[in-house]
Amino acid sequence: MDSIDLSAIAHQAMIDAGFVPDVPHSVLDELQSLASKPPAAVADSGTQDLRSLLWSSIDDRKSRDLDQVEYAERLPNGDICVRVGIANVDALVQKGSAIDSYAAENGTSVYTGVRTFPMLPEQLSTDMTSLVGGEDRSSIVTEVIIAPDGTVKSTDVYPALLHNFAKLSYESVGAWLDNTGPMPAEVASVPKMDAQIRLQFEAAQHLRELRKEHGALELETIEASPVINNLGQVTELSVVERNSARDLIENFMIAANVAMAQFLAAQGALSLRRVVRTPEHWDRIVEIAHELGEPLPAQPDSRALADFLARRKTADSQHFPDLSLSIIKLLGPGEYTVLKPGTSGEQSIHFGLAVHDYTHSTAPNRRYADLVSQRLVKSVLGKRAGPYTEAELTLIAAHCTEREDAARKVERKMHKVAAAVLMQNRIGEVFDAIVTGISPKGTFARLIKPPVDGRVMRGEQGLRVGEKISVKLLDTDPQRGFIDFGARH
Repeated sequence: MDSIDLSAIAHQAMIDAGFVPDVPHSVLDELQSLASKPPAAVADSGTQDLRSLLWSSIDDRKSRDLDQVEYAERLPNGDICVRVGIANVDALVQKGSAIDSYAAENGTSVYTGVRTFPMLPEQLSTDMTSLVGGEDRSSIVTEVIIAPDGTVKSTDVYPALLHNFAKLSYESVGAWLDNTGPMPAEVASVPKMDAQIRLQFEAAQHLRELRKEHGALELETIEASPVINNLGQVTELSVVERNSARDLIENFMIAANVAMAQFLAAQGALSLRRVVRTPEHWDRIVEIAHELGEPLPAQPDSRALADFLARRKTADSQHFPDLSLSIIKLLGPGEYTVLKPGTSGEQSIHFGLAVHDYTHSTAPNRRYADLVSQRLVKSVLGKRAGPYTEAELTLIAAHCTEREDAARKVERKMHKVAAAVLMQNRIGEVFDAIVTGISPKGTFARLIKPPVDGRVMRGEQGLRVGEKISVKLLDTDPQRGFIDFGARH
């Protein structure tokens, strides 16, 4: 079996997609000058000192580029005050600097599973501008007051110093909250952290239930990422499982992004918005529902679609990820737009989340749009002129949208490459599979275990989407990420 250099393939895929995977010398030189600046000392005027609050972060187990931490407090009237602290990346990455230009060019971090290509140099994103555990850091805090019915009663935005008392993971916290695992040691070792996380979970559930009532779509796809050993070899594919910890953070981030968008609008400032427009292909979504014996209205209706999806998940959980993927494709990708003060309409709607004001602001280490949003917010807080003109923001919005799409394609390719590498020594074996798609491009199936996707090259006639079949692995092409199956009737 030939050795495959996955890191080299990922590096070339980045170049082919127009990214700059290697940090330029000008950026490295600038990093040297930042090394003498203590991260916690780089704070804005009017900064509150909230380091005594029991902040924690929940992210992927291996993540070091920590963008946000959370803290919740029950108020005397029963409401819950949730604070989301966002890394103050702008404090060290100045607009127009060499580091900023490099981040702007790439637009986003790219996570291939094989190798991570960070938007910002790792000295920043995993240390100086990361909300790392056990350290004091500068941040921008979004505060949201949540009523028991999930309504947001008030919001606030302000700079603050904070301290991350516990670096937690989705995997361990999710298992604990879902009663399938023990309390994480990182929670147990910090007094009162268990009650803090459970209060956060309670607040997140209030938010989630209200969003569901408004028509937020709950979609599930199978995201299989390669597990790489110390030798750079693929040992297995790990499927990201939805759990209560992921739901907690997702709902907090949505609330924070809505609050940030509304803050900028209320201050009469320009803003970058993240939108998913009313779907142009709603008629095809209606057709899919009809084929499954379900009615949908002729006009786009997120609440009706959400109810349909909930019913299908209950009726056919095994095929639900494939239905979800079809709906996601028909909804169309998200995009960045510029919203001028006093305007609304399509430029402020996120159909999938069922919200009317939404930006990206909670991941400034990982997404350039979020760093730009942070600068817009800080200019308002500091009562300074906006850092960008409308024309500049329009160009940034288009570029970030395009780079996000390019990153998604690189990540998808590398997941396919890794899957082909994993399967290359199993040619001739037979697997249980499910038919996931039939189109002019071909018939496609996914193995039940491992969760590998490929094309059915033989015996595809007469197959139906959702049908459970037996397939034989015919061939793999790791360089191109191709996997070929033959259906056994």
